[in-house]
Amino acid sequence: MAAWQSLLEQLVRERRPMLIGYAALLTGNRDEAEDLVHDAIVRTFGRLRSFPSLNAADAYVRRAISSAFIDRVRSERSGRDAMPRLVAGDTTQVDVATKLDVRAALLSLPRRERTCVVMRFYDDLTVADIAAGLGLSDGAVKRYLSDGIHHLNATLGTTADPDVEDRMVAVVPTTRQGPGR
Repeated sequence: MAAWQSLLEQLVRERRPMLIGYAALLTGNRDEAEDLVHDAIVRTFGRLRSFPSLNAADAYVRRAISSAFIDRVRSERSGRDAMPRLVAGDTTQVDVATKLDVRAALLSLPRRERTCVVMRFYDDLTVADIAAGLGLSDGAVKRYLSDGIHHLNATLGTTADPDVEDRMVAVVPTTRQGPGR
């Protein structure tokens, strides 16, 4: 068996559930997420590529998932909304109620705000990367992120800082200073 075949089998066996969970954050639909993961794996391993590790292959497939999702959103702009869901994707322990609250809050965001928030804080992409990927201006992405974070704070009772220039979301006391902020 070729090295790429054993890596592919290992990726599917060990990482498929997490990849589907990641895709579900973007699509909001498990069936669509499974299709997206399948397409991304086919695109990735359809060409003979060599990856130094399982983590490298996983990262490449995740990027293929987000690229395929962006392509679908662009081609379906007048179609249905893509709704992300929060699923267990990292190794930290978060209680189920919190996950359900975050999922509901994400689902309540408009599509563009939701997509920008997921790409920013789940994928850890920069504003410029999100703007380039979605075909938006940096200013539009900043606005969607700011509005999304304000909405999530209000819905969840959190105090995440909506300053989208920071790479990390800082937790600070919430104080509204009027419309000029």
